[in-house]
Parts: sequence; C-alpha cells; structure tokens
Amino acid sequence: MTPVRPIIEAIGLEKRFAVDSGPFHPRSVVHAVDGVDLAVQPGETLALVGESGCGKSTLGRMLVGLMAPSDGDVIYGGRNLPGFSETERRKLRRDLQIIFQDPFSSLNPRMLVGDIVGEPVWLHEGLGRRARREKVADLLSLVGLAPEHAERYPHEFSGGQRQRIGIARALASRPKVIVGDEPVSALDISVQAQIVNLLEDIKQRLGLTLVVVAHGLAVIRHMSDRVAVMYLGQIVEIAPVDALFETPLHPYTQALMAANPVAAAGVRGKRRLLEGEVPSPTAPPPGCRFHTRCPHAGPLCRESRPELVAAGDEAGRQIACHFWLEISAAGSGAPGVSVRPPALTRRLSLFTAHVPTGTEDHDSRHED
Repeated sequence: MTPVRPIIEAIGLEKRFAVDSGPFHPRSVVHAVDGVDLAVQPGETLALVGESGCGKSTLGRMLVGLMAPSDGDVIYGGRNLPGFSETERRKLRRDLQIIFQDPFSSLNPRMLVGDIVGEPVWLHEGLGRRARREKVADLLSLVGLAPEHAERYPHEFSGGQRQRIGIARALASRPKVIVGDEPVSALDISVQAQIVNLLEDIKQRLGLTLVVVAHGLAVIRHMSDRVAVMYLGQIVEIAPVDALFETPLHPYTQALMAANPVAAAGVRGKRRLLEGEVPSPTAPPPGCRFHTRCPHAGPLCRESRPELVAAGDEAGRQIACHFWLEISAAGSGAPGVSVRPPALTRRLSLFTAHVPTGTEDHDSRHED
C-alpha cells in the first residue's frame, strides 16, 4: 500500500525574532520555533498544544504561509512555499486559510458582513454581485447565521457570532487546509462548545484538513486526531489523541495531563504541578529544554538535545526524551502524575449533538 503524502510538512522549521531590550542592552533573539519537524496528513485534525509562549501560534502561521520561516522548509503539494511564484502564491492563499483568535479585532468594523465574507469570493472566483450575494448567503447558512446578517456590521454581533463570520470568511475561498489559531479561547465556555462542534461538522462535510492551536485540553480531546505537544519552541511528543491522554510518555505531557481537570464525579487525586518558571526563549537552556523543570533529568539531559524519534508502538507516536523508556517501564511520571490518568469523557455535556443556529444572545471575553 502506497503511503499517503502529507498535505503540509515542516522540515527543520525555525523562527527567530530580534528583540530590542532598550538603549543600554544589546539586541537579543527570541527562538520562537526551533528545529520543528512535522507532517500533517490530508483530512486529519492536528492539534498544537503547550504553555503560552511555546511557539505553537507561530508554527501554525508558518504552515499556511502567513509568516516566513527564518530557516527550514514548509512543503505544500510537494514544493517549498518560498519557491512559489506570485501566481502560485495567489492560489496558495486560496488553499490555505486561518481563523484568528480574537473575533473582536479580526473583522473590519467598517465593512458589512456581506463584504467581509464576499471579498475572498470576488478575489478568487470573480463572481458578479448577484452570484456573490448568493454565495455569501450560503456561507452564512453553513456557519449557522441567517442570510440577512450580511447587511449588518460586526459590532452588531456577539463574540460567538463574530467567530462564525470569521469561519465563513475562511471558507469563502474553498480552502483545503485551515489553521485555527486558538479559535475559541476568547469566547465564553458555552460558546466555545458551539464553535468546536461547528468546526468539526464543517470539516467532515467539506473534507478539510485542520490544524488547531489550543491550550484547552478538553477541546483537544474532543476534536483532534493527533496532538503535537510543544515546549519552548520544540515538539516533545506527537501521538494520536487517545494514546496521548491514556498514556502520556514525555514528562512534560504527563504534567499537562495532571493539570487538566478530570470531567468525572468523585475523581480526586494528588496534583503536584510543575515547579519553576519556563526559561526565557532568548536564552534557552542547553540540552533538553525541559530539563530545568523535569523531575527525571540527569547529566545527559543538560548536555544533549533529545531527538524526536519513533516510540515503536502501534499508535505511531514520536517522543523527544532521553529516558522515556525508563520512565515508562518504572510506571512513574512527573510527581503526582499517573501514567494512566482517568479517561476524560469523549464528548463533554456542553457539546451538543447538532450544529447550533448561531443565535446566542451574548458571550464574554476572558483574560488568559
């Protein structure tokens, strides 16, 4: 059987930002993404998770060509993105789309919803005004909004409704891949559930490939096929979602699982969280980036960076840890972490079984 070629692939991907620390300090460099290898398969939902500042949003934006890498390659359709001509880049922008985190700032407040959603239709398909109105009406209906909403401005909608408009705009060019850059984190918890269900339904209906950047593990468990865990610009573990939640292998992944609330009545246990602060991305530690907070770190971890290698199990997971085999064999994780935490429910009670109508009256933003 011929293996399926990834729809997008990152090879040795790096992104560095120069930071001006002031007149009396030298310029420093932030290593936002540092040597990432990643393959996204057609039709899957891949989640990128990790603490704030780990580089997951930067990685997602480089995958769709919204941000140029400092080094490494992003392969789409068998070709490196920087090698595309201007005509091919126009096609690329049609195929690769993004849904932004904040629906309150990602929509032009001076444009009608019909123009916001219709602009990609006009740019990529050149439809006339009447055909464009019909296309916009279809897209709004697809995301659970009424066609007459096209005649309103973004400020007339709630946050959840605005994010539906952003999703409709991303779908307008008929993309093959959509990156969701924390698409629900700025929304109220009940509205998050509706948007997640909507994305999953649209993905199945249109045969899309999704890359979802998120830090809410319940959301990830619900909608992902595979999960890539990032720490300080590097991927430390990649695994199918069920395998990752049932048997996390990397000490950092185990700590993330331990910090996640268990959606089961009466389940309680010790939860010692990680100690220490995340090292500065301008001066990352040598060797394993996680060794300054890892309870299993040894001299090798401080000297040598572990490679992302195949774990050799049926799940096909990959892990970057010098001692993951010993940790797994000992049946121990990070302090207070069970290697097999109680399984979370596959579909939370908040997630309804149908696509909502998009008529939620209000929602609120929250600070992370």
